[in-house]
Amino acid sequence: MPQEELTNVVGRVAGTADATPLTFHVAIAPDSYLQLDDVVVTTRAVAGREPVMTCGVVTQVIARHEGATFGSDVFLISDGVLPAAVQEIAEIATTRVEPECYVPPRPGEIARRATGTERAMALYFDQMRRKVPVGIGRDGEPIYVNMEFLDGTRGAHVNISGISGVATKTSFALFLLHSILQSQVVANAHNTVKALVFSVKGEDLLFLDNANSQLDDEQREKYIRLELPAKPFESVGFYAPPTPGDLTGRPHVVGRTQGVASFWWTLAEFCAEELLPYVFADAEDERNQYTMVVHQVANRLRRDAQPAGDDGAVKLNGKLCRTYEDLVDVVVDLVTEEDTRAEWAGPAIGAGTVNAFVRRLRSSQRALSELIRGDLTGTAARRISTTGQQVTVVDLHNLVERAQRFVVGVVLAAETARKEQAGPGGLLFTMLDELNKYAPREGSSPIKEVLLDIAERGRSLGVILLGAQQTASEVERRIVSNSSVRIVGRLDAAEASRPEYGFLPASQRVRATLAKPGTMFVSQPEIPVPIAVEFPFPAWATRASEAGGLPDTAAANGHRARDPFANWKPGAYDFDQDDPAPF
Repeated sequence: MPQEELTNVVGRVAGTADATPLTFHVAIAPDSYLQLDDVVVTTRAVAGREPVMTCGVVTQVIARHEGATFGSDVFLISDGVLPAAVQEIAEIATTRVEPECYVPPRPGEIARRATGTERAMALYFDQMRRKVPVGIGRDGEPIYVNMEFLDGTRGAHVNISGISGVATKTSFALFLLHSILQSQVVANAHNTVKALVFSVKGEDLLFLDNANSQLDDEQREKYIRLELPAKPFESVGFYAPPTPGDLTGRPHVVGRTQGVASFWWTLAEFCAEELLPYVFADAEDERNQYTMVVHQVANRLRRDAQPAGDDGAVKLNGKLCRTYEDLVDVVVDLVTEEDTRAEWAGPAIGAGTVNAFVRRLRSSQRALSELIRGDLTGTAARRISTTGQQVTVVDLHNLVERAQRFVVGVVLAAETARKEQAGPGGLLFTMLDELNKYAPREGSSPIKEVLLDIAERGRSLGVILLGAQQTASEVERRIVSNSSVRIVGRLDAAEASRPEYGFLPASQRVRATLAKPGTMFVSQPEIPVPIAVEFPFPAWATRASEAGGLPDTAAANGHRARDPFANWKPGAYDFDQDDPAPF
């Protein structure tokens, strides 16, 4: 055996427990150790074939006194009265067998810690043509995810679960985005990859383009080990809702006062684009009859509402509507009056169904009055769009839950449609936290249908969902099951016992209830066992106190980078020869 392999010997395959091609045990030598998540390799001779190498990951380690019978024997053994030996046994879950001859490792065979080429083989890194670093393993070496299971080549979508505030779901999702954008696994990534990030927890994500002043040398070393630059995001656009009661359209933010644009929809856009169903995106059963009224009214608004002026107001049934309240009043009159109810609510709709629609429509006024309007005279309406920057952050934390659902539903539907019109080529990563709120397991709603469409069809469109939630058991099954990469942080003990986490070995389910912030368990299709990783401290500011100044980039100097999606137009695929676009 080569000297390098001899130095990595940690013990021998144990003979006191059954060894199978899928699970075996290693008796650890007295001067060695194995910890959870270590990678182990052993080789055995097979008659008539080349030697078979079995690789695996440590899923449990047990230490005990061999020779002890009673619990109190430990004191006698410690005093030298009873003879006994301390033995540590590691349980190994097989990850790879080369060549594929599935025979069990033989007891007594040398087991060694996998490093270098053997580690890469054990974790299939040698077969990944495009590797995305997702963190550092327990052995201090990088852990990768195959980009082909992120970009739709062989799979798509990422699902992240964990307790809020402890599991660092948002931090990991941002690190994954940073890794994809900076690791050069996508050719010409600055022109072919975009990210749409919805922020629902404070203004933490409004400083992604600022360096983190608290990043120390130890954390920078981790970025170096992962071959990633320790720098903030570049080419970032920020959107926030307008300040309530302010007719200038000033964004409703406190920590960052520059570089943030307001967003809203005019009444004319609301009517012409049939956005009314997203007002009712509260995951109620679509079989409820009032939903028929919703679609009927949306169609009538598209047909009958006429733009009035340059500020987005509309004229409906002879009345000028400049605010969302004005529009609601007119619609309520049209669906309740006997002369117009059949045309607006539907010919077979009863008064009870109409009243259910009216109650829900009235209740939306407080939530949506600042987002749907036609009273901002002389102010150009702004729509959330990924055009003009690589990363788009939409701040929703100042909106009530119903308004958040409306924004997420409308924006996702618009960006998905735009991407579909553009045709193949290019990737749009959509990061959405609190997925259980937008796509709950029970019921149906327009936004849930949009997310289901992305989960089931987004792979072919190049729309990739990075979804996160506290409890995967409360999210629509089809969205979770369509996620090729599943990641778990700190979990509640009751949640960890749910069948949605069946991909975790028993020991990792217990560990997930103890995991510290920054530790995640990453499961991907090529590796049979989830791998524990630690990802570095963010190189970008996550709050105003960490903002260390804008990065020295063209964006920081007031120059907006060329929009890589600028040519997304139906049937238009001509690009500059000097700067080829992805589609």
